[in-house]
Amino acid sequence: MRLSLVQSRALLGLQSPSVTVEVHLANGLPSFTLVGLADVEVKEARERVRSALQNSGFEFPNNQRITVNLAPADLPKDSGRFDLPIALGILAASGQIDGSRLHLYEFAGELSLSGALRPVRGALVMGMALYKQVNAPHLVLPPGSAEEAALVPGATVYRARHLREVADQFRLAEQSLDESTMATWERLLEPSHSNQMPAASSLDLADVKGQAGAKRALEIAAAGAHSLLLVGPPGSGKSMLAHRFASLLPDLRVEEALETASVASLAGRFQIDQWLKRPTRHPHHSASAVALVGGGSPPRPGEISLAHHGVLFLDELPEFPRSALEALREPLESGCVTISRAAHTAEFPARFQLIAAMNPCPCGYAGQVRTPGQQSPVCRCTPDQVHRYSNKISGPLLDRIDLHIEVPSQSAAHLIHAPAGDNTATIKARCHRARHTAMLRQGCTNQALSGAALDLHAKLGLDAKVYITQVATHFAWSGRSTHRVLKIARTIADLAASVSIQSEHIAEAVQYRRPFAGHR
Repeated sequence: MRLSLVQSRALLGLQSPSVTVEVHLANGLPSFTLVGLADVEVKEARERVRSALQNSGFEFPNNQRITVNLAPADLPKDSGRFDLPIALGILAASGQIDGSRLHLYEFAGELSLSGALRPVRGALVMGMALYKQVNAPHLVLPPGSAEEAALVPGATVYRARHLREVADQFRLAEQSLDESTMATWERLLEPSHSNQMPAASSLDLADVKGQAGAKRALEIAAAGAHSLLLVGPPGSGKSMLAHRFASLLPDLRVEEALETASVASLAGRFQIDQWLKRPTRHPHHSASAVALVGGGSPPRPGEISLAHHGVLFLDELPEFPRSALEALREPLESGCVTISRAAHTAEFPARFQLIAAMNPCPCGYAGQVRTPGQQSPVCRCTPDQVHRYSNKISGPLLDRIDLHIEVPSQSAAHLIHAPAGDNTATIKARCHRARHTAMLRQGCTNQALSGAALDLHAKLGLDAKVYITQVATHFAWSGRSTHRVLKIARTIADLAASVSIQSEHIAEAVQYRRPFAGHR
């Protein structure tokens, strides 16, 4: 057979379109031509495949004209994932293996010069492309990639460590091989998702002494999926609180875990031990807009997509570049980010919870209370410096952050003698009950309420209407701010097991939208 077809898949954002690797052998001047909009690393497969075939004991057709086409031709293709299907195509076209059964499988894997298979990124995305597909082909992947794809329910995945292991499965009928030396691939069994529980976090909120107000804000944020801004001097516990926030969120469902893991797999950062765990991303404040949102060619996911169904913690918020912070405005509302390039467009999910932290002024000690005789740092920032520092965060971005809470400094005596508060498990149970109530009532978290659903599920009594109208008028709140107070009040009412929103729930919600220094 002079022509062979082998199935594989490319990566295009979170999509994994099918690619047919066509290999044709013809008489003529010896050559190895690879076509089909292949990137540089794909074209380099010619040398890897040649060496891998020869070092694996196969014959490479050096005296023939080899043409490899990656169809469709207008689909960009990158990375070394096509090494294995190209090698199998050459073996089938040259009659060294039986190519009649290759259509039942899809292959991906980078070849070393010895023929060993190396993992490729995006294996879980490949598995998701076959999710719930009738008569889906089997996947053959290298170690490290096969374990990822096997997490997809219903996927049939084989793990092969060497080119010889794959080729021996398609040996010709007339070939007589020693069964004792024949290499075999291994089928991976689908893991039991119901038995896989995320390990308990070693970070407990009971470790944070005092800060009852900040802990209450964390509880509300976790119960209603609200974003949160912590404002306080250095050492007050903002980072400790933020790093413990993810443990308050409910456990991931398998569908959510697959979405989260697919993004991490596409970026080449997925680890099996992180399965069913909510991601927490905390980029450095020097991160660019592209690092946060994503970009490049081909487009890659950024930090906000890697935090999908998890937490994005931005410490030292005013120190981030203004362009990077402004790029967060749309994803905070829509829950996704679209990256457009001249060749193609990619859309990545970005439904994350934002936890941000900042100092109240450039030196960090504005408003710090001092007792008589105490030698604590003193803020010497001028009002103009405080104003410029706070205004590094634009009003539209600040308006999109639901909860604003001050985290004051605490005395040494309070830190030493204060009793431990509720632990993470206790607070998480309360958050779970409140979120479960909201899901049963409206089918979504309170933060996602909008339009008619907000009017229906966040009804106010006469006193509450009068009160929130007065407050919104006094602070000149936008419509978005007013609606966010209603959502927060709905979460507070759920935590209190109240069917309706009372005036006290509105009063507490208003405290989390007060303007802070520099934005008054």
